[in-house]
Amino acid sequence: MNSLLSIRIDPKTKKAAQKMLGELGLDLSAGVTLFLEQVVETESIPFAIATKRGHKLRNEKTLRKEIEWTLKHAKGYKTYEEMHADILKS
Repeated sequence: MNSLLSIRIDPKTKKAAQKMLGELGLDLSAGVTLFLEQVVETESIPFAIATKRGHKLRNEKTLRKEIEWTLKHAKGYKTYEEMHADILKS
């Protein structure tokens, strides 16, 4: 016997997924079933999860924190020459 699964998803994503799966000859239910079967089979998320920039989520968060700190606390330069002169002083 099958079990009913109810999920919330934005309509735009649902429509795009239905279109893509349809091109593969699958409906949304079959796509979700394949995904869940792979989760069970691999005991993991069956694909790499990355941000839009291609980073792993954990790395993206670290990079964002470092960028924020740098923008608040690091010394800035107006020109390459100014930066280069400061480096040579050290």
